[in-house]
Amino acid sequence: MRSVVFGAALAVAGLFSAPLLAADATGLWLTPVDGGQIEITRCGANLCGAIVTSKDIEANPGLTDVKNSDAGLRGRKLKGLTILTGFSGGPKEWTGGKVYNADDGKTYSGTITLENDTTLKLRGCVIYPLCETQTWTRLR
Repeated sequence: MRSVVFGAALAVAGLFSAPLLAADATGLWLTPVDGGQIEITRCGANLCGAIVTSKDIEANPGLTDVKNSDAGLRGRKLKGLTILTGFSGGPKEWTGGKVYNADDGKTYSGTITLENDTTLKLRGCVIYPLCETQTWTRLR
């Protein structure tokens, strides 16, 4: 009898904890470009994200931010570079953030939408409606 009650308690606890996990965008995400991996973390009340690796970084760990529009920042390494900043909101959508694109050296306005516990959409806009959306897949 005890094991049935305990099992039922675990099942009920699982029902309540699953939505909490699904509403958390922090973690390691795979981008659709170049095998990029981005770690999204909390930065105070906001979300931010940094480059962990990519196929290019694996081939050349010293790769730098050569396309940055600010010539003074072109020497910084891409590995560990913060590319997502200032995203606020949640639990399913974070807005008001900035997305730095090292491929063109520019920063865009951004939105993160958590589709489910394994998928998020990152939208970057020059100015609305000139936007591009990527789908990222959770690695952990």
